[in-house]
Order: sequence, then C-alpha cells, then structure tokens
Amino acid sequence: MSAKTIRTVIIGASGYTGGDFLRLAHTHPNIKITGLIANTHAGKPVGDVFPHLMFADLPDMVKADEINWQSVDAAICGLPHGTAQDIIARLPAHVKIIDMSADFRLRDVQTYTDWYGRSHDHPDLYQEVAYGLSEHNREAIKQARIVACPGCYPTAVLMALLPLVQSSTIETDNIILDAKSGVSGAGRAPKQNTLFCETGEGLSPYAIGNHRHTPEIEQEVNKVAKGTDIQVNFTPHLVPMSRGELITCHLTLANGKTIDDARAALTTAYQEEPFVRVVAEGMVPGTQHVRGSNHCLIGLFKARPKNQIIVISTIDNLVKGSAGQALQNFNIAFGMKETLGLEQLPLFP
Repeated sequence: MSAKTIRTVIIGASGYTGGDFLRLAHTHPNIKITGLIANTHAGKPVGDVFPHLMFADLPDMVKADEINWQSVDAAICGLPHGTAQDIIARLPAHVKIIDMSADFRLRDVQTYTDWYGRSHDHPDLYQEVAYGLSEHNREAIKQARIVACPGCYPTAVLMALLPLVQSSTIETDNIILDAKSGVSGAGRAPKQNTLFCETGEGLSPYAIGNHRHTPEIEQEVNKVAKGTDIQVNFTPHLVPMSRGELITCHLTLANGKTIDDARAALTTAYQEEPFVRVVAEGMVPGTQHVRGSNHCLIGLFKARPKNQIIVISTIDNLVKGSAGQALQNFNIAFGMKETLGLEQLPLFP
C-alpha cells in the first residue's frame, strides 16, 4: 500500500451525505475505502443501496463491530446528530475523524443541550476538535484530530457574512437571513413532511425563529467580531427540489461604507480560493449554477432602502454544504492538495 494511501471508513454510509462522499471519493487518488458502516443495510452491496454507484469497486456495507479500526487511518461520519458523538468517542486515538453531524460544531456544551435536546457526554473531546469551515479555519483543521464540518445553512451563510463582519463593512444588529434548501437536507430517513405529496408544488418555511443552525451561525459570526453579542434573524424554507441551497442576506452597511466596499471585502477574502467566487456585477447566482459541485457563488446587489444591500450565497447542500466540504477538510487534514476529488464542474441543466 502506498504511503500516501489513506485507509478510510465511512460511518453512516447509506445516507445522502455518506453516498455523496462515496461518489466524490471514488476518483480521489489517495483514498482507499476499506469499510462502509450502515447497520440497517449490513451485508448489502453498495449497488443495492445506491444503484448509481453500482459500477464503483467498493466493499459491502457492514455493522460497526465488523471494522478492524487498527487498520484504519480516517473515519468519515455521516450519522445524525445525537448519535455521532457516542460512536466517535469509541474510536481509537490514531484515527482522524471528519464529522458531518452537528455533535461537535457548537463549542458550548450547554448550548448544544439546549438546541439538540440531549446532553453532550464527551466534552473532553473538544480539545481535539476544529470547526471545519475550510476557507476560514485551515490552520486549526490541519492540527485537529476531529473536524466538525459546518451545517449546510451555516456554510452558505458564513461564506457571505464573515468577510463583511470581519472588515466592519456591515452593521451587525439587524442581519436578516432568508434561506432555502432542497429536500435532501432533511436526510434520507422517511418523514411525512418530506414525502413528494407534502413537498411538491409548494414552498414551506420551517423551524421559524428556532432553527438549530442559528446558534452555529451566531457562534462563528461572534468569533470574528471578537466577542460582541450578535444575533441573526434566520428563517429556512423547504424547496421542492432534491439538492441546492440559496441564502438571501439583507444587510445594512456600516456608516460610510458602500456596496463597493462590501464587494472588495468579499473579493479580497476569496480571490485565491478554488471553490468560492464573487460573481460579476449584475449576475444573479442560482442553485443551478453549482449543482453537483463544491463551488460557492456570491453576488451583491443594492437594496431599495438607503444603506442596505442584498448578498446572495448559493451552494449544493450535499457537496459544499456537506460531503464536498468534508472531502476538502480531509485533504487539508492530511496535507494534500485541497481540490483532490472535487474538481468536477457543476451539472447543468
């Protein structure tokens, strides 16, 4: 086995995020998938669970206790929040973990308990955790054993907000975030509200005023604002499409600042980034422009009220918002070229 080959196990391999990580990692030259954990589908070949992956040379799915962790270098965790922390706590210390759940995103244990409805039983692991917003936390990701990948909504939101807050280009007392996501963001498990007849031909807000991604957004915005008590007005909506996410940020410019200052702050922040682009003036970013890719597009527009702007940020919720960002963090954590496995262009139409 090549010294550069990373023996990788996917935990929760039968979900949407696990499946998309498999799709992306299949072309990665340094990843060898040695185990796929999916307890309810144990014993099944990948093609039975994901027919679109039937041509890939991958191991069958197994139960967690069938993995020999001593021969594993990395674990990609695609489990739901509340279940990931207990699995991660049992993994041996030599295994690097890229966690796509919410269990290690919030640095305050009580905040986690308040928003996710269960205690966090492994706070001792926080010293080994880095928040995995790739473009904004690379150095910490390189050093961490556990990388807590952001939620899909926070990823799209923070890409737009962080450079504007850090540069003091916008006021922070009235941030309004209108968010829309495809149904895959709700996961693969059957639920009444994600049935075709429930979501098709309609647009529905949900978790109004209390979505679990709100404290995560506020945590990271306050971090770059150096401790001020910033709160955001965040409202998500379910859109009848499989994948894609678009955030409309309604923002007030700081005194003396212009939309050109906002564009300059975002352009400077991302000018060397392979996956983030501030689009040309007048172009309207859409989910169809990033579908299937690890790209994030950001557009800026003048609002009608004086001193206000509208910033649009769009990603594919399953790629840049989850599995793609996980692979990007994997590359960072193992000191590899950041774009490996992620160079595919968006799928259109």
